[in-house]
Amino acid sequence: MNTSITRQIARIILEGFSDYRTRFTDITLGARDRFLNADWHVAQHAASDRINLYHVAVSNVMTTLGEQIGEDCLRSSDSWQEVHSAYLDLISYRTDPELAETFYNSVYRKLFKGEAVNPEHCFIQSEFDGFKVQSPRGIYRSYQDHGLVCLIGKILDDFQFELPWEYRRRDIRNVIRTLKSVQPSWVERNDVRVDVLKWVFYRNKAAYLVGRLVAGDELQPFVLAVLNNSQSELYVDALLCENDSVSVLFSFTRSYFLVDARIPSECIDFLQTLIPEKSRAELYNSIGFFKHGKSVFYRGFLQHLHRSSDQFIIAPGVKGMVMSVFTLPSLNIVFKIIKDRFAPPKDISKAMVKNRYFLVKTHDRVGRMADTQEFSNLILPRARFDKALLDELQQVAPSTVIAYDDKVLIRHLYIERRMTPLNIYIEELVAEGDEQSLDAVLDDYGIAIKQLAAANIFPGDMLAKNFGVTRHKRVVFYDYDEIIYLTECNFREIPEPLYPEQELAAEPWYSISVGDVFPEEFPVFLFPDRVIRQRFTRLHGDLFTASYWRGLQQKIIEGRVMDVLPYSSSLRFKTPLK
Repeated sequence: MNTSITRQIARIILEGFSDYRTRFTDITLGARDRFLNADWHVAQHAASDRINLYHVAVSNVMTTLGEQIGEDCLRSSDSWQEVHSAYLDLISYRTDPELAETFYNSVYRKLFKGEAVNPEHCFIQSEFDGFKVQSPRGIYRSYQDHGLVCLIGKILDDFQFELPWEYRRRDIRNVIRTLKSVQPSWVERNDVRVDVLKWVFYRNKAAYLVGRLVAGDELQPFVLAVLNNSQSELYVDALLCENDSVSVLFSFTRSYFLVDARIPSECIDFLQTLIPEKSRAELYNSIGFFKHGKSVFYRGFLQHLHRSSDQFIIAPGVKGMVMSVFTLPSLNIVFKIIKDRFAPPKDISKAMVKNRYFLVKTHDRVGRMADTQEFSNLILPRARFDKALLDELQQVAPSTVIAYDDKVLIRHLYIERRMTPLNIYIEELVAEGDEQSLDAVLDDYGIAIKQLAAANIFPGDMLAKNFGVTRHKRVVFYDYDEIIYLTECNFREIPEPLYPEQELAAEPWYSISVGDVFPEEFPVFLFPDRVIRQRFTRLHGDLFTASYWRGLQQKIIEGRVMDVLPYSSSLRFKTPLK
């Protein structure tokens, strides 16, 4: 392969990446109008469409390469070091070179699918680590020395949304009152400033002004949540200035933000000053660059393997019928592999499971479903596998897990944040006699089910073992093999038996069709423990009635988009403050 061809390959890949970024930006920029016009359904579709762009862009590049270069020439791996070098020259002048590296890797891995990766042919490690790309005009505005009322008012005025504020003075007072309650000493200081990113973060039905309070060497988040009321007026619904509340806002259980971060790395640097415990991988995911988030995670994962010595083990909890799950104790993630065969009553295929995981990726996760990263042909050192784990994996998924003398090849798996399984969490609280925490987690369990349902997701298997508890004590669903759209279910009451013998029979006395769901069966199914069942029923007994579920279905059919806010109702401002 001569030099002109290697440069042509590099240019084709970069042109594909540039086209992807243009389309990505176009959808992102449209978020503002969708928010102002309250086009919530359009906003949901746009967010899903943006996720699909990446796969389409890589496929288009593969097609162009095949047509212009030819399969045989492309498969000549000896020349890819030159392609890599030519591509690196081309992207060195971009403001998003780290994303361009990831796109190149996606094309390369698709071309040499299943083959060992030569680090000189692609970007195993980034060439831009530590390289700072900075906007000449800066990415945030700083506010200081205006007095609190003027300062907050100027922040609101600088973000011209072209809609009036419902009651601007009330919003300013609410923000100031919160600041005084959270940081009373800061309010009187003269060295306090507020830095606010110039870009608005849009997601679902809200817009967020993301910034930070700075006083000397101290720093605190400052995030204003702005909503659009039913009269096309805006109001500030909450001020988030605690680390935990902002961490939840950027949670791995939520859909990606639409934010016009022209220099992504600079945006990530700023966000890490607000929530330093969030990894760069998580933050790239949160603003929609989930493929690059995967790359950053993988690089960090390789470094962690090098620094650690513990073994991969079977994850604690009840073993699933569809997935085999393992973990590395020193890392807060789990690895999920689809089994080759599923025991009855599971009547699904591997393809169906993958489709459901993709559905979750593109759906509004409403803070109740864990995001996943999908990996193919992952190679791990065999010495790091506990023998019991490797034996199990080779038994239940021999077509996916292949063990060699010194390594283990996993053809396909999902990686997900590790959480405490809800059933284990409940058992621990019962053993400790912590009734207050028990009621709190049972309440959140019910809220999680209701929020999923209002987002048109029926979990299918709602057992506690399929939910986890995050470090913020939030209940999250993570077993997706049985999820379906709520509108596809037929919620029914159990018919009254015609005579007593029917009720005592081993088989139901009524007909059951595909899609039929009987909520009256939920209590005993979900809570074998009678005391736990009674506690949950007091909190969310409506979940055990078919009428509740049919009511939600009707709202979805009518086109209603629910409000699921990523912060506690206790943080919301009280609007009648005139």
